[in-house]
Amino acid sequence: MTDWLSPEEWTAVRLSLKVALVATSASLLPGIAMAYALERGRFWGRQALDVLVHLPLVLPPVVVGYALLLGFGRRGPMGSLLAEQFGVVLSFRWTGAALACAIMGFPLLVRAIRLSLETVDRKLEDAAGTLGAHPAWVFFVVTLPLILPGIIAGMVLSFAKAMGEFGATITFVSNIPGETQTIPSAIYTFTQVPGGEGGALRLAFVSVAISIAALWMSEWMARRVRRRFLA
Repeated sequence: MTDWLSPEEWTAVRLSLKVALVATSASLLPGIAMAYALERGRFWGRQALDVLVHLPLVLPPVVVGYALLLGFGRRGPMGSLLAEQFGVVLSFRWTGAALACAIMGFPLLVRAIRLSLETVDRKLEDAAGTLGAHPAWVFFVVTLPLILPGIIAGMVLSFAKAMGEFGATITFVSNIPGETQTIPSAIYTFTQVPGGEGGALRLAFVSVAISIAALWMSEWMARRVRRRFLA
């Protein structure tokens, strides 16, 4: 692949994979917790929280990126706090791209896990509880194995969203080669310059190949999980 792709293109591929993996990994535990809270929780403001979680799905990505720029930019309240207290800068950095991708993919992750939670037979959890198991133990031993296929599906959706995210990332972290230029940004750049069609086409093929590989791995992992825990 290194011979087929130029160094600039290969850098964009590696950066996209890094951003997508970091975004998906960072979203996993909060996504499971949020899905469980929205599906099983009964608390004031639950509907408002549900709307807030799913808001990135209906907002234009540019609006999400602009909101991140206002909040996490160097002059934003969170951005200035992170920079002054911890030396962490997110705007115009690859870490900011990971944050933007995590936010855009978070609703997909939460939704997939919630759908799995809806199918769990509550009698199994109640039976474990009547035997004296702690609620946390019931979740890890009974609930978690049953919703693993949904978690895997949500991770794949979140990863795919991160790989293809363009509007939020380019608004928040710009399109800096080697730092924030992911595959979608690089494709956009190639389409804007004469003779860039070849690079855009190669990166498009790479993007399709990665997506197919992720879907295949998702199905393979889901089948293994089902055979192991549900057989």
